[in-house]
Amino acid sequence: MRLTILGGGGFRVPLVYGALLGDRAEGRVTGVTLYDEDPARLTAMTRVLADQAAASGVDDPPAVTATRDLDEALREADFVFCAIRVGGLDGRAADERIALAQGVLGQETVGAGGVAYGLRTVPVARALARRIARTAPGAWVINFTNPAGLVTEAMAEELGGRVIGICDSPVGLGRRIARLLGARPQEAWIDYVGLNHLGWVRGLRIGGRDELPRLLADTEALESFEEGRLFGAEWLRSLGAVPNEYLHYYYFNRDTVRAYQEAGQTRGAFLRDQQRGFYAEAARPGQPAGAALAAWDRTRHEREATYMAENREAAGLGERDAADLESGGYEQVALALMRAIARDERATLILNVRNGSTLSVLDAEAVIEVPCLVDANGAHPVAVDPLPLHAVGLVTSVKAVERAVLRAAASGSRADAVKAFALHPLVDSVRVARRLLDGYAAEHPGLAYLR
Repeated sequence: MRLTILGGGGFRVPLVYGALLGDRAEGRVTGVTLYDEDPARLTAMTRVLADQAAASGVDDPPAVTATRDLDEALREADFVFCAIRVGGLDGRAADERIALAQGVLGQETVGAGGVAYGLRTVPVARALARRIARTAPGAWVINFTNPAGLVTEAMAEELGGRVIGICDSPVGLGRRIARLLGARPQEAWIDYVGLNHLGWVRGLRIGGRDELPRLLADTEALESFEEGRLFGAEWLRSLGAVPNEYLHYYYFNRDTVRAYQEAGQTRGAFLRDQQRGFYAEAARPGQPAGAALAAWDRTRHEREATYMAENREAAGLGERDAADLESGGYEQVALALMRAIARDERATLILNVRNGSTLSVLDAEAVIEVPCLVDANGAHPVAVDPLPLHAVGLVTSVKAVERAVLRAAASGSRADAVKAFALHPLVDSVRVARRLLDGYAAEHPGLAYLR
């Protein structure tokens, strides 16, 4: 099988390639094509992957090719992994700065920053979907581009069920809860439901029995892992569920905005500066074998250790525990998804897919994040219990924002874009929404289409 990675110079590409190196089953991926518009990033990433292959000891690692020609990258692809960042990390840093100047959150997928990122990403994602449909109509698309649910919904307009969104947050959360309850994560059924970066674990079944109430009753256990410390045992018991970590931006919004405003540097600016150094080092000519991979490993560890640092500051927490540094494993989710489709090996995964009739409060085309059964015909959401009213409010409000972004990206209407900002629960003023759009439009050439 052949895998094409759009955004092939991206920092997390070695996670995917590392997972492929460990896949020895028949019918595995034998060739990887990296597509990126930035030649320096492609050079750096091909060096990292070459170091990975050499260090792995694998006799026949997946062959890696790099190209800046999109049609060449897509031709003969069986799977297309979409991991682009429109505007780069400069754009993310600007999203955060402009929002914080208006006193609202600018995180890349949540609040004003997520809306801005969506407005410049959706037109590009739609164009990519059309290109894929024309050049590689038999390919399956796995989307990790943020905002993942919104972008998946945009691409599904062209690709239907052949595009599936993935995220590592629910996977990591479910794994931590299962281990606390003494279960192997692969043996637990995680009752998770919501939108991307807006979901809740409402139950965790082991041997047919829901063990989440046992965890919720144990304060010490609840506050021994990342989400428990962020939200606090009392709030989790009030909810009767464990929220995705991104809901901290909603439940503790004022605290988080203040922590971001007081921070010396926003997350986007930190990553921009950090990765600028990594790519310069990895692309430097004349380096010894293994140097590019070593630079990537150092950079990744620092990136993970500082993840959501402002939220931990707002919650009065210190550095992340070693157990919480383990990623949710989106590369393993992607590999499991590819295996299930390509080999018709049935799997159950938490994915971003079209709703159908799963959540009655949303229409059939709305992309949601829920457990799915995966086989050769794609991903099929399982039936879930109705959302409680507090969750209905957030899910429907944020979906209304996503729909306004989709309309604005299609119409080029400034009014639709203002509506997207103004409807978001974390933007509390139409006037602020207008100022946000003005600020973003002045900063981002990718928003010039709004009029």
